[in-house]
Amino acid sequence: MGNAPFFYICKNLFVKEITITLIDRKGKRHLLKAPADVSMNLMELCKSYEFPIQGICGGMTMCASCQIYIHSENSIKEINDDERAMLSEAFFVKENSRLCCQIQINKELDGLVFELAPE
Repeated sequence: MGNAPFFYICKNLFVKEITITLIDRKGKRHLLKAPADVSMNLMELCKSYEFPIQGICGGMTMCASCQIYIHSENSIKEINDDERAMLSEAFFVKENSRLCCQIQINKELDGLVFELAPE
């Protein structure tokens, strides 16, 4: 964990960059950077930094193995019915639970804080 993925190393190719804070399962905070104008979701960003997110279904909203908690006020897109259904079957669900495969990277995520849910 902590190695910069390829798009961060080549950051001069991208105009805008966002930074989010990710709290790992041991409570340690990590700053993750990503270009704001790339087609990527939060699960893919976490995986690119080698965090232990399973993402068994590959981001198709068919499992809940990429559950996170959102610790920031935000304007993230509302939860949809498929995501709600998956979370209803998951463990350790809280009011601020989301599936990170359903959160697209964009400039609105800049500065937000997320936490990995227990496995």
